[in-house]
Amino acid sequence: MMSQTATRPTVSAVTSPSILFVNGENEMPRLTLVAPACFADLNLDQIVEAITAGREEYDLKPFFYTPLTTVDALQYRHEVLRDLESDELLGSVGRFAHLMREIRKYALQADKLRVAHQKERWILDAVQLYDRAVRSLAEDLDAANVQSRGLSEFRDYLVAYLQSSSYVSMVEEAARLIRELSAIRYCVQIRGNRVQVTPYESEIDYGAEVESTFEKFKQGGVAGHLVAFPNWVEMNHVEADILSFVASLNPDTFHAVASFCAQHSSYVDRAIASFDREIQFYVAYRAYTDIFVSAGLPVCYPEVVDRSTALSAHAVFDLALATKLIPTRREVVCNDFALVGAERILVVSGANQGGKTTFARAFGQVHYLAALGCTVPGRDAHLTLFDDLLTHFEKEEDLHGLSGKLEDDLLRIRDILDRATERSIVIMNEIFTSTTLDDAVFLGTEIMKRIIHRGAVCVCVTFVDELSSLDPSVVSMVAQVDPNDPVARTFSIVRKPADGLAYAAAIARKYGLTYDSLMERISS
Repeated sequence: MMSQTATRPTVSAVTSPSILFVNGENEMPRLTLVAPACFADLNLDQIVEAITAGREEYDLKPFFYTPLTTVDALQYRHEVLRDLESDELLGSVGRFAHLMREIRKYALQADKLRVAHQKERWILDAVQLYDRAVRSLAEDLDAANVQSRGLSEFRDYLVAYLQSSSYVSMVEEAARLIRELSAIRYCVQIRGNRVQVTPYESEIDYGAEVESTFEKFKQGGVAGHLVAFPNWVEMNHVEADILSFVASLNPDTFHAVASFCAQHSSYVDRAIASFDREIQFYVAYRAYTDIFVSAGLPVCYPEVVDRSTALSAHAVFDLALATKLIPTRREVVCNDFALVGAERILVVSGANQGGKTTFARAFGQVHYLAALGCTVPGRDAHLTLFDDLLTHFEKEEDLHGLSGKLEDDLLRIRDILDRATERSIVIMNEIFTSTTLDDAVFLGTEIMKRIIHRGAVCVCVTFVDELSSLDPSVVSMVAQVDPNDPVARTFSIVRKPADGLAYAAAIARKYGLTYDSLMERISS
C-alpha cells in the first residue's frame, strides 16, 4: 500500500470513514495478522489464498482473519456488497484502483531518482493524477446513488475533502507550478566537450529552419534510417547538470517547486488510502464468488442474528472443492442442514468417502464467511453469531513426538472443551480412529456429553453410530449411497437415523457375501 498520508482537511461528515467497519476508526477492531487455527481444517486457507491472489499489495488477509462480532457490523458490509452489485459502480472502483496504482508507481519512481529537481517534477505529476482519481471517484459515487452507509459516508467525506481549502490550495498550486515549468525556455550550446546553458532570448530555431528547407525534397514514404535513443527515466550526469543550470537561471520557480514538494511529500489522504485498500476486500470477494454464480451455483446473503436456537441453510457446498471441480465440469453436490428447537448437534455418519468431511467443512465455511459480513455458498442461510469456531480434524501422527496419536487427540480436544461456550461452534472430524471401537464409543460419548452441557453448536463426523442417539439435542445425518450400487457415493448428506449395518449389508449383497449367498455356494 502507499504510505503517503496528508494532513486531512476538516470535514463535516465522518472524521475517519471506513467502508469495512461501522463508525470508522473509532470502533475498528484490532486486526488478526495470522490465520485462525480452524483455517487449515476447513480449507479456508485455500479460499482466502484464492480470493487475495494478485492483490498482495493491499494486504487483505488480515481482514479475512478477523470475524465481526455484531449483527450491525455484518449488515454494514452487506449494504456495501449490494451497492457493488452494480457493474457500473464496480467499474468506477476499478478505474480508481488503477489510478491509485499508477500513483504508487510514481511515488516509487520518485524515491529512486537521485536528481532532486527531477524527483520534484514526478511528485507534481503524481499530485495531478491523484486529483484526477479522487474527483472521478467522487463524481461516480454521486452518480451511482449509493445506498449503503459505508459508501454514502465516504462519498460525503470526498465532497468535503475536495472543497477543503487545504486540498484546493494544493491542487491549484501544483497546476500553477507545472505551468511555470512548462513555460521555461533556455538554450543549450554544445562546442566539443563543452556544454553551455543560457537564457532563451528569442534566438532562431535552426532545427525548424533546416526542416523547412528540406521539406520540398520529400518524395513520399521511404524506409527510415533513424536510430532510436533509449528513453531512460534516470538522468545521466550531463542531463542532470543541464537541469541544474536551468534551475539556477529560474531560481524562483524551482525554489517554489522544492517548497511545495517538501510541504506535500505526503499528499494522499489517509482515509482515501484506506478506502483504496478496504474496497478491494469487496471487489476481490465478488470476483471470487462470480466464479460459482457463473457455474450456476447459489450464493446468498445470510440472515444472521445475535442469538438463536435455530440454524438452517439450503444448498450449501464446499467452496474450495467447488473451485477444483468447476474447471473439470464435474458436479458440485449441495446439501442442507437444520437445527431447530433444542437441537444443537449434527452427528454425521455413513459410508467412507461419502462426502461427510466435505459437509463438515461447508458447515464451517458458511458460518465463518457469514461472520465476515460476506455472502455465503447456498440458496439461503439462517445463522447465528459465534464467539469461536473450534475444529478437530484428524492429523498424521508425529513420529518424532513423545506422545501417541490417541494422546494427541485427547490433548487437542481438551483444549477445545476448555474454550467452548454456549456461543461456540465445534466441528470434529473422524475422532479416535486410532483406538478400538469400545474405546471410541466411550471417549466419544464423554466428549459429546461435555459439549451438550456447554450448549455449543457442534458437527461431529464419526463412524460411531451410537453417538447419533445420545441426547434429544443430537440430530443424525447420514451420507447416502446409490441404492442400486452401494459402492457408488452420491455425496448427499440427509437427515435420517444412523444405520451402519444397513450399508454393510448392502455391500455384502453386492458382492454375494450375505449369509444366504455363502451357504448356497457352500452347499453347491
